[in-house]
Amino acid sequence: MTTLKKSLGLWTAAGIGIGAIIGTGIFVLIGVAAGLAGPSVILSFLIAGFVALLTGLSASELSSFITETGASYIYTAKAFGAFPGFVVGWMKSFDYIIGASAVSLGFAAYLAYFVGIPPSTATLVAVGTVWPLFLMLLNLRGMQEASWTNNALVVLKVTALVLFIVVGGYYLVHSGDFSNYKPFFPEGIKGMLSGASIIFFAFIGFNTIAMVAEEVKDPEKNVHRAILISFGICTLLYIGVAMVAVGLIDWQTLGQSKAPLELALRVATSNPLFLKFVAVSALFATTSVIISSIIGASRALFAMARQGVIPGTLAKVSGQGIPATGVVVSGVVISLIVLLTRANLAGLASIFNFGTLLTFFFINASLLQLRRTMPDADRRFTVPIYPVTPLLGLVSCVALAFFLDINAIIAGIGWISVGVLAYILNKKRMHK
Repeated sequence: MTTLKKSLGLWTAAGIGIGAIIGTGIFVLIGVAAGLAGPSVILSFLIAGFVALLTGLSASELSSFITETGASYIYTAKAFGAFPGFVVGWMKSFDYIIGASAVSLGFAAYLAYFVGIPPSTATLVAVGTVWPLFLMLLNLRGMQEASWTNNALVVLKVTALVLFIVVGGYYLVHSGDFSNYKPFFPEGIKGMLSGASIIFFAFIGFNTIAMVAEEVKDPEKNVHRAILISFGICTLLYIGVAMVAVGLIDWQTLGQSKAPLELALRVATSNPLFLKFVAVSALFATTSVIISSIIGASRALFAMARQGVIPGTLAKVSGQGIPATGVVVSGVVISLIVLLTRANLAGLASIFNFGTLLTFFFINASLLQLRRTMPDADRRFTVPIYPVTPLLGLVSCVALAFFLDINAIIAGIGWISVGVLAYILNKKRMHK
């Protein structure tokens, strides 16, 4: 059987998107970005959100009339052919796996911090290797079980961020001390843009909703709505957190902290329950991102296998209605990468960024192409100000590519080369 079970409603699908978007980015990167931009990190969030929204709108239109599992892979294959589609799908599946490996290390570091043990390399590798395997087993139980768990974690981490905004915002208003917002541009416009380039990657998880489109009920109507709902909720939370965080504590101190939200909230309250809940929510966030990444990676592999560009065993669906082989492959490879890279978080993050920009570029390019080749498709949603929106999306992806580390580009091209070789060998095998 190669048909996935439809088990996701609108809000469950949106929950998968929120689970994929809100990860360590807001809990850690806000400190890094604030250290670069100062209080203007608030604008960094707005700029990064706008740039990500351009691709989000393109994905929303494409998902309103292309409802197969595979998202960017399927869009690119329909727009430009099997081989370009394979390159994007190959990179995207690896991207999910690399991202989950990096987040697994983030989970291990937070756990060590809360338990009070030294975050040694051995500790990070041990925890980062075991945790994805546990979440892989959860995914094997079925999509409903995985999505329910994800949604429970989403509720917890969203509650924590709302608590941070309300408690911190109340303190700021009643204290009347807004001195930390001055100067607003301590590092100039360049600092604000540097902050935006980092924050951008905290917005990218919405593509996971399109990846599971085939498992969403009434996908023509619900997938694009779920994308926009998840994006809107996360953007509002991000901007609210940024406004409160840089108001509570000076930007230089915030930029040096490994737990910036907990540090900022200590200014507003000494309530240990509030502080611990916000701090522990980082564990909820990383766990839900790993769950969503295993879902996304296994569906990307499933979509390519069903099209015959990689071995067909990855397209087999279990009795629970999920691509079980893809789930196992994804979970095991995530753990192996953590083990083999010995907790090299910076290297993993750089490769992830390369794959993301490649995927976003082709989502926008596919929309432009399919508007031309499939003009009569029944689109339940269309991007506003076409073709300006997808063209700006293309330009933004190219612009952000200049911020990538050269080693990430080399690693990404190397992985694509491996994929091209695998593609050729698989084609030869099929024609024997």
